[in-house]
Amino acid sequence: MTGAGLLDRLADAGAAAWSALLLAPIVGSFLGVVIRRLPEGRSIIVARSRCECCGAALQMRDLIPLYSWVAAKGRCRYCGHRVGWFYPGVELAALLVAVAALAADGGEGIWLDCALGWWLLALGWIDIRQWLLPDALTLPLVIAGLAAAAAFDFGELADRALGAALGYLSLRTIALLYRALRGHEGLGRGDAKLLAASGAWLGATMLPQVVLGAAVSALLAAACLRLAGVRLGARSPLPFGPFLALATWVLWLCGPFLI
Repeated sequence: MTGAGLLDRLADAGAAAWSALLLAPIVGSFLGVVIRRLPEGRSIIVARSRCECCGAALQMRDLIPLYSWVAAKGRCRYCGHRVGWFYPGVELAALLVAVAALAADGGEGIWLDCALGWWLLALGWIDIRQWLLPDALTLPLVIAGLAAAAAFDFGELADRALGAALGYLSLRTIALLYRALRGHEGLGRGDAKLLAASGAWLGATMLPQVVLGAAVSALLAAACLRLAGVRLGARSPLPFGPFLALATWVLWLCGPFLI
């Protein structure tokens, strides 16, 4: 979509679309907490946010998405330690998810689009940082996909349920065969559960496109890393979750136009 087309959609956007765009950085701030704390087993609701250098409890003015980071010039107000790009990066990514959802469907069903996009964003980012796809996120995503089908497109429920089952079984089978042939792990259980979630949202018929899209994007990422001077060998690890997440969300937004 061209910039002019996006501006037209922004002008015509309803309350749901505008609310999603305005709340996206706030959601991104929460996702940053999830990405940091969930893999470490820390509370994502009760514990107060603190500076990771000096331990000072952050006040409300320190937690305004994007603005607080810019106002403090990327540093802690209490100790001057450089905060880094992590939180504003997640907040911007969450906003881009909302913009892409608006561009793809004009605002119809934008909250469902964003919910899936934000969920996959958290999963992909955690996998990049920790080499982990937590059950606390993947399994509820499977249930959410089936629930969305039951609520909004009941005729697709059987295909979605089949997709969830086939998604998990296919990658687990490939992982077990790879381990038997190569003697080490190639795919984790989290990848299989994420593909199950993909099937629950997209249906069994879209699973080949998800795997193909993830594989192609992973190869492109590896090529970019090589061009950037990063050495990659046959056994160099590369998390597959982010590419599964990206392919799933792109196909969710654009799948009807690609079939």
